[in-house]
Amino acid sequence: MTLHQAPRLPPRPDSLAWPGLCVLLALASVAAWTTGDAADMAWQANSWPQRPWTLWSASLVHLSGAHLLANLIALAVLGVLGACLHAGRAATLALLVAWPLGTLALWWWPQIAGYSGMSGLLNAMAAVVWAHTVLRGGAKPVSFVIFAALALKLLSEHAWSQPIAFDPNWGFNVVYAAHLTGAMAGAVCGLVFESASLIRARA
Repeated sequence: MTLHQAPRLPPRPDSLAWPGLCVLLALASVAAWTTGDAADMAWQANSWPQRPWTLWSASLVHLSGAHLLANLIALAVLGVLGACLHAGRAATLALLVAWPLGTLALWWWPQIAGYSGMSGLLNAMAAVVWAHTVLRGGAKPVSFVIFAALALKLLSEHAWSQPIAFDPNWGFNVVYAAHLTGAMAGAVCGLVFESASLIRARA
């Protein structure tokens, strides 16, 4: 008697949402780098109400090739991590909402005149993945690791007292406040969207 292996089902659309967004972010960042439209895409504190798209597009602008490469590597790591932890549509929607909120919150610090780079969005991604794991069964130990790593990073940067500072390793000012606002927006949106998804699933 021959046993036939069951046909493999195609991945659910929900499982493709997180890695799909990560791929789109990588492609958009490379496109922004090659086209060189940074001036029109970067967030500026005094003009963003007239250019609201910069709440999103600022994350796609990078100040050097090394800056772009480092963020693409971090994006790939978070993309794979989220996919392995089955971050789905709820996590993806949470990130899409946290994305502009993290940039908008920079307005709280008047000394920040402008911002560009994906670091704030990457911190939001890490926080969204944390929220996903902390509310889902079977991945609680991972949630503690993500929380500890993110908390230690933010504490070491102490953005509340040093929102922006020159980093000689990068050769430009790093907006540490974007890491803090991104993580906070990601955590709140992640918890809200994941909780709503769980309630809807149980209803």
